[in-house]
Amino acid sequence: MGYDYVIVGGGSAGATLASRLTEDPNITVCLLEAGGTGKNMFVRAPAAVVAVLPGRPKLGNWAYETVPQDGLNGRRGYQPRGKGLGGSSAINAMLYVRGHRKDYDDWADLGCSGWSWDEVLPYFRRAENNERGANPEHGASGPLQVSDQKSPRPITQAFVEAATQMQHRIRDDFNTGETEGVGLYQVTQFHDKTRNGERCSAAAAYLHPVMNRPNLTVLTGAHATRILFQGKRATGIAYRQRRQDKKVKAKREVILCGGAFNSPQLLQLSGVGRPADIKKHGIGMVHDLPGVGQNLQDHLDFILAYKSKDTDNFGIGLKGSVNLVRHMLQWRKDGTGMIATPFAEGAGFLKTDPALDRPDIQLHFVISIVDDHARKLHLGYGYSCHVCVLRPHARGSVFLQSADPMAAPGIDPRYLTDERDLKTLIKGAKMSRAIMQAPAMDKYRHKELFLPEVLTDAEWEQHIRARADTIYHPVGTCKMGTDPMAVVDPELRVHGIDGLRVVDASVMPTLLGGNTNAPTIMIAEKAADLIRGLRASGRFAAG
Repeated sequence: MGYDYVIVGGGSAGATLASRLTEDPNITVCLLEAGGTGKNMFVRAPAAVVAVLPGRPKLGNWAYETVPQDGLNGRRGYQPRGKGLGGSSAINAMLYVRGHRKDYDDWADLGCSGWSWDEVLPYFRRAENNERGANPEHGASGPLQVSDQKSPRPITQAFVEAATQMQHRIRDDFNTGETEGVGLYQVTQFHDKTRNGERCSAAAAYLHPVMNRPNLTVLTGAHATRILFQGKRATGIAYRQRRQDKKVKAKREVILCGGAFNSPQLLQLSGVGRPADIKKHGIGMVHDLPGVGQNLQDHLDFILAYKSKDTDNFGIGLKGSVNLVRHMLQWRKDGTGMIATPFAEGAGFLKTDPALDRPDIQLHFVISIVDDHARKLHLGYGYSCHVCVLRPHARGSVFLQSADPMAAPGIDPRYLTDERDLKTLIKGAKMSRAIMQAPAMDKYRHKELFLPEVLTDAEWEQHIRARADTIYHPVGTCKMGTDPMAVVDPELRVHGIDGLRVVDASVMPTLLGGNTNAPTIMIAEKAADLIRGLRASGRFAAG
């Protein structure tokens, strides 16, 4: 027995794609997911991400590490990725951000026909059920519930005011194709009465409601180990489930939705990629495709953190513990309160040079002290402001560390190996600090952590190299395009292989100017139409 389509990975892309393809009762789909069902309280309660993100233990989290980074003083970076239905949308900050319209127009200019802003907008709208209703930029009838924040803290409003005091404009909507300004993020969070305030992961939006479809088979705890081939045609997947090795056949296509780390890893394990990366592990070559695992791009993030005497945020202390119980009860009652927070409540997309055609740094204002991905805790209360370089010049890679399919992939983002990224991050850190020192923040600011009062550029560089790390947006390792390093074509079909596609963030040729979850869902929405031979219709675009 086989299925029309076998999808590997039930994350943001895989959950979306499995749901859309099985809307046709004549199409059969088998979805393989290495993790669990993505339904537990650690997923449903937004604030519970603080227990999952550190990866101690690895609860719904692959908790990968990079190889030592020369640009970060030899440190290994931490790379949390969601493991379970919903993928990273089950453990992220829920921020709904599409990026700048010119980012997509750049894709089209690079040879990715069909992927300009105007061409992808209908798929964003098709996905979306925005609490604010439908308009030319937004949809209101899609599976993905997008909400205004339930209970943003007063300190976040002070951050926005502080930014305006530094002459930055307020922006109410960061998803119209233009992003410059400061404000509050919208979030992927339920706004209906039955689940108000719960996280709306891609699985909760697309997959969980349709698990009983007779043409959809979802296998959890199923770790893909190899793509099966007949010649240069993909015919199925070998996987391991409960210590047993099994196979599933695909009549039409195998579709990889493992993300920027796992999709190139599975290709390499299956003999598709650069011979130099594959043969040394004793794996036979199926197809020489030099771009597999190359072109890794990620948002490197630097954090400014402050102690505060204000206890109306997350911290470690007696009053906060008492308040937390109250907030838990409030969230269970009506979906509001601090348990509903995305933590990263405040948004900023700014230009380090006014002459730029779009913002080049992004701010995340967080209502807690963040140190080493919440793996280092501080007594008391405080807040943080993150700054990242939106379009880094550095390019890294993903590669096999062994032929063991259960082993983690090698990850080398090559952070700060391009001096232009460092210069932009220093400028961004200075701009972020100026906002944190504006008058609106005076009543909250007690003590700055990590940094002295005055720094030279050389000292900024030292602190950045000592503490910067990912803000969790790896892309590009199976890039889309028509050039010799492209892995998939603009219809996401793997070059030189029949019956095989990649549908996830790895296909992005360049990193977008924002968070990557909403764009990944959009990619899967568009892929469903590409697979079915359709284009965005008026029915879907009406939203």
